[in-house]
Amino acid sequence: MSRRSFLGMTALSALTSSSGIAAARSLAATIPSAPIIDGLSFLPENLDEIRQAGLSAMICDVSKVEEVRDADGTPRYQRNFGVNDAALDAAIGRIEASDRIFVAKRGSDIGSRPGCAAFLQFQSCETIGEDLRRIAYFHSKGLRVLQLTHHNDNKFAGGAIEREQSGLTELGRAGIAEMNRVGLLPDVSHGSVSTISEAATASQSPVVYSHGACRAIVDHPRCITDDGIRAIADRGGVIGIFMMSFWLTTDSRPRIDHLIAHIRHAINIGGINAVGISNDFPMAGQENLRKLNNDNQEGVKEYLGWWQAMQKLGIPGYEADPEHVVIPELNNLSRMMTIRKALLEDGFSQADVTKIMGGNWQRVLVDVLG
Repeated sequence: MSRRSFLGMTALSALTSSSGIAAARSLAATIPSAPIIDGLSFLPENLDEIRQAGLSAMICDVSKVEEVRDADGTPRYQRNFGVNDAALDAAIGRIEASDRIFVAKRGSDIGSRPGCAAFLQFQSCETIGEDLRRIAYFHSKGLRVLQLTHHNDNKFAGGAIEREQSGLTELGRAGIAEMNRVGLLPDVSHGSVSTISEAATASQSPVVYSHGACRAIVDHPRCITDDGIRAIADRGGVIGIFMMSFWLTTDSRPRIDHLIAHIRHAINIGGINAVGISNDFPMAGQENLRKLNNDNQEGVKEYLGWWQAMQKLGIPGYEADPEHVVIPELNNLSRMMTIRKALLEDGFSQADVTKIMGGNWQRVLVDVLG
């Protein structure tokens, strides 16, 4: 952990103690109001939704997915260079035309001007291919977070959704070194167990698991192991707990307390400074479920084709079909305020809630990006 991070957390703790009241007055001018940060979401069609969601900042996936199919028909989802170079330009153009959001280049940009600070991300290194010069190229355009892989193996790293698991490749190690050099935050979400631990060790800066859940609660390869949580937390990174309910609980009815259980578990393993909130749905929630009034029984059907394709491949964790997609109370623009209230009601202190709801994301973004 950096000295800057330690001082920031000490200041936030002082604000919540009885002896810190006087100090709070003098610190008020230098400590920004408690940030609300989403560790992974997307640009909405209506950018005013960002204001309605109350976000101070977000890691914003601007990549574009192309579906390809193996010879046996198995679907895979790739983010290739040409399409995503154009997608990044288009996203930046939309952002620059809005007063609701701005492209953030440094962690210290959070709260520096009106609007939500957007840290632009690609959810795979397929955009890089074998040309590491593209890392600096995308950084120069405004990209600030780069995920190693998405579900499947690529030239950088092994994905979580593979029968045969693999880890970081030599190209991946060189890629992380280049990310460290130019100032990109490495994201190990969707990575295999080995990818997560090896990337955390290889990186000279913290890495994040921007969006996911805990495997100790739901035993699925898309969820992170306790060792993975420790590897990230021990190096100053953050684990973002997301909204995809079929990876939050195997109960037939998903509830907010299932989300809180993952938050508590990640804290128990990695500490209070290592946990944040992520969405991984559109800003206003999973759109088809919203149209169905959050009828999970009906809405889950759109996921079954992919899920059952993984069953046929023998991927662990896909043996039983999912029964739901969303926690209904969180599938809307008010989710962050609802989660904040639920955490307080569940016994978390105000200081801890401040960290979970955005303080930890802000810390790691400042540590890595300045």
